[in-house]
Amino acid sequence: MADRPYTLLSCGMSIDGYLDNASAQRLILSNDADLDRVDAVRAGCDAILVGAATVRNDNPRLLVRSQARVDEREARGLTPTPIKVTVTERAELDPCADFFATGDTEKLVYCASETVSDARDLLGPVATVIEGGHPVQMRRVSEDLHSRGVRRLMVEGGGTVHTQFLTADLADELQLVVAPFFVGDSQAR
Repeated sequence: MADRPYTLLSCGMSIDGYLDNASAQRLILSNDADLDRVDAVRAGCDAILVGAATVRNDNPRLLVRSQARVDEREARGLTPTPIKVTVTERAELDPCADFFATGDTEKLVYCASETVSDARDLLGPVATVIEGGHPVQMRRVSEDLHSRGVRRLMVEGGGTVHTQFLTADLADELQLVVAPFFVGDSQAR
């Protein structure tokens, strides 16, 4: 594992196995205690990774929310929030999305080889765009993150990204929270 970060996958799902519903609004699968747990895990990581679909569908900020945790990170010489990372095959991301617009931290976008030029044109002002292979290879992403000093990586989703890390044997830990309700919608994700 010396060539990649320790990688933990964090996932919330319904009892019937859904990560989200079919509506335009994000499905909340966590309560306050779990959100605080996620915040603590984020604060202890060097980088947080989500897939491009999560950036598009959920518009996450991926910030450490607790001021005490921010202060602790800054006291250790770290940025208030870990590096934000996303992976994309098509590079169809909004440069004004919260992922890019919030937080004083580095943003990295790993994209498929054939989309690097377009991605740099679109996202270059707000992120560092890195070739991730064709298709994007999670092992390559992990190794590059390690070369950038990332020793602890939190992968927050979505389902495709979690599957890619699991099937490539890149996950060291899985934190799975099951919400006590059913989504019950065959169109859900």
